[in-house]
Amino acid sequence: MKNFLLMAGGIVSVLCFLPAALAQATNSVALPPLPPALPDVGPSVLRVLGALALVIGIFLGGVWLFRNWQRLALQRGHQPKLSIIETRALGGRQALYVVGYEQGRFLIASTPAGVSLLSHLPDAAAGEAPAVEKAPPTFALSLAQMLKGK
Repeated sequence: MKNFLLMAGGIVSVLCFLPAALAQATNSVALPPLPPALPDVGPSVLRVLGALALVIGIFLGGVWLFRNWQRLALQRGHQPKLSIIETRALGGRQALYVVGYEQGRFLIASTPAGVSLLSHLPDAAAGEAPAVEKAPPTFALSLAQMLKGK
């Protein structure tokens, strides 16, 4: 009998509190929570465009440094010892090169079969300057001389 009374008391208490719990849940109107306010668009766009300009600037600066690294290294003080003084194409894939290394000069031939040394040329300091042929006067030079003579 005790068990029966305990069970009956439990059922009664559940039935008493159930309508109150259901009434609160059904009588109150649950509004969805409001989303947070969005930030102002103007400063956000400016910040994004500024960051984009910074990234593009860094990229272009890196490309410029990569392409001009040799030129910057040469300007620091030491001149290159090896240089191509003159090149003459012979047609197809054949060419002649006058290459200078320090004070020495060499005549080199380049063909599809390879590169070969043809001869040692006189040193740049010891060799005489090649004779420069006088070119015929151009129209502009002739006109300038005539205007001076007036």
